[in-house]
Amino acid sequence: MFVNIVECLEGARRAKGLAVVIDVFRAFSVACYAVDNGAAEYFAVGEVGKARELAAKRNGVLVGERDCIKIEGFDYGNSPTEIEHVDFSGRTLVHTTSAGTQGLAACSGADEVLTGSFVNAGAIVEYIRARDPELVTLVAMGTAGVMRAQEDMMCAMYIKNELDGYPNSFETLRKFLAGVDSAEKFFDETKD
Repeated sequence: MFVNIVECLEGARRAKGLAVVIDVFRAFSVACYAVDNGAAEYFAVGEVGKARELAAKRNGVLVGERDCIKIEGFDYGNSPTEIEHVDFSGRTLVHTTSAGTQGLAACSGADEVLTGSFVNAGAIVEYIRARDPELVTLVAMGTAGVMRAQEDMMCAMYIKNELDGYPNSFETLRKFLAGVDSAEKFFDETKD
């Protein structure tokens, strides 16, 4: 198995084999929480209009943001803490974001595409090992899909190390990630 790490939307467009699109802090932690909270279906889409249309057809819950701001008319923004205790039992969740879902939409050359974050990293590793694909592309989406985000790269490295049999320290990663620039916004009390 060859495991390749690429970054941002440009990397997603080049993804081949089994692709894992990684958006740690928000998009794909939200996806994990929603499914864990009972969502019967989860759809990730790139366009706001398409999200609205799909949600209307399926009586779905709209979740999403643009530039870190909840989209007008949507039920929820793109925050794991906003939805972590919401009961989505039997509901359809339609999700659109500035980076993560854009990456999923851009992976048109991949055979299979998964969502990735630290929340589901262990499950991703188990799934990939069971599938044993020839090629795995880990896509670290970064900030707005255009600039490196340390948390997404660290998650990609964590998954790659696990697949390659190299030691990882999740506790060390957790401590490091609490201080990265892209995490500051989550601890800024002046922001919602």
